[in-house]
Amino acid sequence: MEACEHCERHFKQKPRSEKEIKQLVNRINRIVGQLGGIKRMIEENRYCGEVLIQVSAVENAVRSFGYLVLEEHMDTCVTEMIRAGDPDIVKETVELVKKLN
Repeated sequence: MEACEHCERHFKQKPRSEKEIKQLVNRINRIVGQLGGIKRMIEENRYCGEVLIQVSAVENAVRSFGYLVLEEHMDTCVTEMIRAGDPDIVKETVELVKKLN
């Protein structure tokens, strides 16, 4: 199998620390727990308004998670690529910001 021309972009140049990984995984686990709670609410035939409040909470949690990853991306990957003279990183970053909104 041939590697794609951008394979180096599939992995961070500066690895996340164990602490950073743990914090991100903990957030994901909380989000998964919230989704499980919504599933139980549906199975229990709970009131729609209560379900929607929990859906909103999950959406906010996922958005917040995305912003943390974006901040890390800009502090590490984007900064490194700008220093390396890669002009395409700005366009890529703008597209990523658009996808988060």
